[in-house]
Amino acid sequence: MPLVTAVTDQAERMRFWQAWLAARVPVELTARMTGLTEREDALVVFAESAAWCARLRFALKELEGEVREVRPQLATVEVRVLPRG
Repeated sequence: MPLVTAVTDQAERMRFWQAWLAARVPVELTARMTGLTEREDALVVFAESAAWCARLRFALKELEGEVREVRPQLATVEVRVLPRG
């Protein structure tokens, strides 16, 4: 059961961050997000291309303080490229 709990917790955190970001980031940027996850002390957001990654990174830089207020254990917000399948 611990594995199921871990997967369920991760899915819940993903849904939370998707909704949280959708309320704060312009629609044209959230539409270019291909995924996100919490890893160790970072929120990692994936963008569909390097160009969108740069724009998303800039937008999320402004939200880092708010991210830490919501989840203090997160030290950074990272944006990486992950093309759509």
